[in-house]
Amino acid sequence: MSVVRFRLDISPESYLAYYQGVARSVVVTGLDGRRVQFPADRLRPFVTHDGVRGEFELEFDGNNKFVAMRRVGAAPRA
Repeated sequence: MSVVRFRLDISPESYLAYYQGVARSVVVTGLDGRRVQFPADRLRPFVTHDGVRGEFELEFDGNNKFVAMRRVGAAPRA
């Protein structure tokens, strides 16, 4: 298993593109510099009225297939 930790700060307005299916994938750069792409629907459990904000971990197996995604910290408020 491998884990990539990253931060997201997606406004509610920007998230609409993911929700409406216009954007199907999310590409993030992990805190360690790795770039990872995953399906946008994986964000749905983390959407709030503020959009999607926080620090997350994406876990994948030895074949680079999605295993789990979890929030590990809140994003600091601006």
